[in-house]
Amino acid sequence: MQVKDKVVVVTGGARGIGRALCQRFAAEGAKAVVVADIQQAGIDEVVGLISGQTQALGVITDVSRESDVQALVSKTIDAYDHIDLFCANAGIFTAGDENVDDNAWQRIWDINVMGHIYAARAVLPGMLARGEGYLLNTASAAGLLSQIGSAPYAVTKHAAVGFAEWLSITYGSRGIKVSVLCPQAVKTDMTANTRGGGVAGVDGMLEPDALAQTVVETLAEERFLCLPHPEVLTYMQRKAGDYDRWLGGMRRLQDRFADQYKDR
Repeated sequence: MQVKDKVVVVTGGARGIGRALCQRFAAEGAKAVVVADIQQAGIDEVVGLISGQTQALGVITDVSRESDVQALVSKTIDAYDHIDLFCANAGIFTAGDENVDDNAWQRIWDINVMGHIYAARAVLPGMLARGEGYLLNTASAAGLLSQIGSAPYAVTKHAAVGFAEWLSITYGSRGIKVSVLCPQAVKTDMTANTRGGGVAGVDGMLEPDALAQTVVETLAEERFLCLPHPEVLTYMQRKAGDYDRWLGGMRRLQDRFADQYKDR
């Protein structure tokens, strides 16, 4: 997919990765970019930044509420007739182990997993009727590997990758393209309180703009895996090649980085 002349929706679009995607899609000549987020001030700022390049619409959206996601899709279709690319990008991080309280487990599940499911429910009927459409789901390298210091993040990002796989398998022959964005550390609010991005920063911390470049390239090639840190593919291959050895390596990472997460 070339983004030029396309109608694009980005959740979590006011900050970090989402903000960079909105700006890059506008620069690529998108017909319209819809900025969805829970923060009105952030939405207004991004809309102001891109409105000189493309049509821009801001919609307050809590992706953990299905009614909000349905309203986002309806408002976009009312304004622009259809959606070409839906970027389910909003996500949160919760540190801790299996003893994280149930409310926190539920919150991260609702945002990191149900947000993708609600997006698919809302946007797929129109895409399937048209016989084309693209879903870009932001997960994490943690969804392909794991996450030191956070059981909730590891679990929900694995679920996000699994759902993206299922969507591609189920609807790929009906004109639906799916990519899953799986970066390691990116300079955003999520990594602001870690030293060098924590364990996810072992291969360097990316600027959001650099990640957006990889996204545009992945969309153009219509590849499933979007890997701003290409090293992740090697780690996946090592994991599949010798799972027990890979687990041993991850335990060593745990010993090295555990202190960064114990107080988060």
